[in-house]
Amino acid sequence: MTSSPPSTARVWPVILCWIVVALDGFDLVVLGTVIPTLISTGALGFDPGGATAVATAGLVGVGIGALAVGPLTDRYGRRATLITCVALFSVFTIAVVAAPNVFVFGALRLLAGLGLGACIPTVLAYVGEFAGSTRTGRSTTLTMTGYHAGAVLTALLALAIVPNWQLMFLVGGLAGLVVLPLLWFTLPESAAVLARRADGAARPAGTVGVLVRRPYLLASIGIWTASFMGLLLVYGLNTWLPQLMKVAGYDTGDALGLLLVLNLGAVAGLVLAGTLADRNGTKRVTLVWFFLAAVFLALLSIRMDEVVLLYAAIFVTGVFVFSAQVLVYAFVSQLYPPEVRGTALGFAAGIGRIGAIAGPAITGVLVTLDLAYPGGFYVFAVAALISVASIATVPAVIRRREGAPVVVSG
Repeated sequence: MTSSPPSTARVWPVILCWIVVALDGFDLVVLGTVIPTLISTGALGFDPGGATAVATAGLVGVGIGALAVGPLTDRYGRRATLITCVALFSVFTIAVVAAPNVFVFGALRLLAGLGLGACIPTVLAYVGEFAGSTRTGRSTTLTMTGYHAGAVLTALLALAIVPNWQLMFLVGGLAGLVVLPLLWFTLPESAAVLARRADGAARPAGTVGVLVRRPYLLASIGIWTASFMGLLLVYGLNTWLPQLMKVAGYDTGDALGLLLVLNLGAVAGLVLAGTLADRNGTKRVTLVWFFLAAVFLALLSIRMDEVVLLYAAIFVTGVFVFSAQVLVYAFVSQLYPPEVRGTALGFAAGIGRIGAIAGPAITGVLVTLDLAYPGGFYVFAVAALISVASIATVPAVIRRREGAPVVVSG
């Protein structure tokens, strides 16, 4: 177990990682901000079907990137992998500006997604090791506030830039290029990787197989299930919340306000959850967070005539839903040893991204079948309860085959 570096040395690398995570937040909303313009103008041949295909291609790229990066970051280190991934995302995001048609647009989004999807697992492995084992929960959740900050800033930027959709992608790509030299010149390698190199340990290989063998198999299944359900909730709510409220009979003219309150709740939840996880155990707090997410999602199925009560309920739902998913990542960082940590985080994020595709799709089917309210909230509540059950199966202690403890996480 590595000791954490002095606090003054931790600040700048964590800020850089926060900025990289904010790029993921940019990607969450940028396509949604430009799709109405692309469809209404028919630019590049866009229609609703083409927009759906492009959106799916981007998510598929992110999922593949997350799954593929784990062995690379464990083998070659966090620093080099992160710099490469940011470069990949930035270049292909800028290239979208020159896309001649929908097909090329979607292909470039997929390629940009490969780099972007690989960033989050690499960043989380890095900050968890850099902050030290006693601060893993807080460092992970605070870093992930960048995700929501990036989403909000991008939405505000769109108000000033759209309908100039090309400029949106140009700004996002250039932001990544600006970060690159900062990462290159100032980001140190993680302590765990440096310690392995100093000991002369061989670069780990074949770490994917380790996740599905004892003693990690049971933990991996539980983590993957929770991550799938967690991102199903995150993307399902972010995509369909205004429509669900509309079907319920609420005045949703201020749809942006609903989403803004939901994501403000997410930021508050991330700050609170990380602190509690470090004090009380990450597994324990993750179980509580998913359970409370299920409770408040179910409560949203009940019509609330008071607007203040409605917004309060949405805020609290955001507090638990979004940070519960991030706590899964924090749990992974504590549960697996450094030599397989990047791979474990990559698979948790990659399988979670499948849930990110499934969430909006399932909810869309419910909308089409006129079952969105209250059915959509019931589906979300059940997904949260499945996460509770799956995390409950994950052992709080994983021991190596020879019996030595790897980590105690809650």
